[in-house]
Amino acid sequence: MDDDTASPPPPRPFQLGVTGGIGSGKSTFAAMLHACGAALVDADGIARSVTQPGGAAIPAIRAEFGADYVDASGALDRGRMRSLVFADPGAKQRLEAIIHPLVGKAIAQAVTHAARAGLRLIVLDIPLLTESPRWARQLDAVLVVDCRENTQISRVQARSALAEDAIRAIMATQSSRAARRAAADIVVYNDGLTLADLQANARRIAGLFGL
Repeated sequence: MDDDTASPPPPRPFQLGVTGGIGSGKSTFAAMLHACGAALVDADGIARSVTQPGGAAIPAIRAEFGADYVDASGALDRGRMRSLVFADPGAKQRLEAIIHPLVGKAIAQAVTHAARAGLRLIVLDIPLLTESPRWARQLDAVLVVDCRENTQISRVQARSALAEDAIRAIMATQSSRAARRAAADIVVYNDGLTLADLQANARRIAGLFGL
């Protein structure tokens, strides 16, 4: 006799949001967790991809804001949109109302794929996690990679040509260290560590999830 009973769905992976200020090393740490066997989703990368030429958000952006906000290549005109958002705070909410559902759908698909692959942990690399209330409903825990502000500045200067005042301006648009740490379930203090030290931290945390 055939057993027609459907097999139960695989368990949902634990969703760990990884964040930190510019220059903190949060993307490096997320990649290290990935190397330990976690699935990795770059939320910022998804948001960028849906606003590239042919991206899923482009038709709605054109309809909502007008053709002037789509550049000649068919991508979001980021400079023009940035100016609009500074002048009209409501524009940011309108843009997010288009982009966030698309990012959420892509993340849900990634979680489903990870579950089917039998992965226990999915790491979401989210630069502005603590700046948006939407993530608290989706994540099981938050890991913050933290370091001193002077360390952030020196790291960014080492990898780019940005002046200190430009870096500080970017930092001013992000949550404070205190706010990020307050939202964290796990804090990795990435100051004065070698890459080997950071990898050891990643292996330790991955081990908490059986990786």
